[in-house]
Amino acid sequence: MSTLKGKQILVGISGGIAAYKIPSFIRELRREGAEVRCVLTHAAKTFVSPLTLATLSGQPAQMDFVNEAVGSIEWNNHVAHAEWADAIVVAPATSNSIAKICHGLCDNLLTAVLLSAKCPIFWAPAMDLDMFIHPANQKNLSILTSWGHHVWPSPSGELASGLTGPGRMAEPVWMLQALKMGLSDNAWEGKTLLMTSGPTVEAIDPVRFISNGSSGRMGTAIALAAANRGARVELVSGPAAVMPPLHPGIHVHAVLSAEDMLVKCNQLQAGADVVVCAAAVSDYRPAKLANEKMPKVSSLRVDMLANPDILQHMGTVRKDKHPHQIVVGFALETHDAEAKAKAKRLRKQADLMVLNHAGISGEGMHAKSNRITLLDDHGQHPRPQESKADAAEAILDWVENHWT
Repeated sequence: MSTLKGKQILVGISGGIAAYKIPSFIRELRREGAEVRCVLTHAAKTFVSPLTLATLSGQPAQMDFVNEAVGSIEWNNHVAHAEWADAIVVAPATSNSIAKICHGLCDNLLTAVLLSAKCPIFWAPAMDLDMFIHPANQKNLSILTSWGHHVWPSPSGELASGLTGPGRMAEPVWMLQALKMGLSDNAWEGKTLLMTSGPTVEAIDPVRFISNGSSGRMGTAIALAAANRGARVELVSGPAAVMPPLHPGIHVHAVLSAEDMLVKCNQLQAGADVVVCAAAVSDYRPAKLANEKMPKVSSLRVDMLANPDILQHMGTVRKDKHPHQIVVGFALETHDAEAKAKAKRLRKQADLMVLNHAGISGEGMHAKSNRITLLDDHGQHPRPQESKADAAEAILDWVENHWT
């Protein structure tokens, strides 16, 4: 399980306008249970208040080599700050601060800390377009990467100058997830998870459709947990109410119908090490799609056809062409649950079947918690009622224990 609880994170802030976003980043770090210290350049205080940083981090914001108070002068030990940190995040990382580190310049407390650090360092570049793409800056970023530093991508968008392009600082929610992934044990590094989630939508006419109440919470929890363990997640999702936050390891493929979902899964399965089918796929679709909105009548008959069984297809293809893959399916049952889930696992050639016990108050499709049973070749493994995040970790633990 990837967590920042108890981690000591030093946030280095240089003088860019994106510094106004750092308080929300610090708040998220604290919510995750991390201890936070802030070291900022004098230019940075133009954009974000040291008092705000100190209040949110719970520790004084540091700027100077020497701290002066009435009647005392104290050396601000930059080495001690560097040794304290489990990780350093430089955000925003301006062209100036990046260049100083690449050339060993040390004229402020932040650069002194960075040049003394032995922990992982993460950079969130933030500058205007022409500065970002300049060969000097690009060379400096490549130097940081060659040293083993983590240089986060700079997304494109509207910049303070009015130009549009790369150079924006990554969003705080993205940085939080990237940091968690960067500090994880990376058990899933190099692994790809193909994940289905959410409901599917089967159109009757241009404005009406058949669907179900899947929230996407379970699929989102698994995708996020796997990405934080270092996996590349290909998330094929119907229009779910709950989707994962921006995350460098999660690539979302939006679909509507069961047939759309199958097509996308077929495109992605060959590259997957693990397939998890958590989507609540509609069992049926209208046999004929009306081209115009049908008039309201007192009684309506719609002929239905069976939709493709995505889980069974994934299991069958895996057995025939991709024997290295692990396939995980879900079963939602209301009675004779264990027997039905066991039969479903064998029929659909899944390695693991996750049984959801439907109809229990506070659990199931819409709830934030669940009570699942894991069914595999060795029998049934019931779990207590727990959050869907904890259930996701248990499922991934099972997968890790069954890698070949």
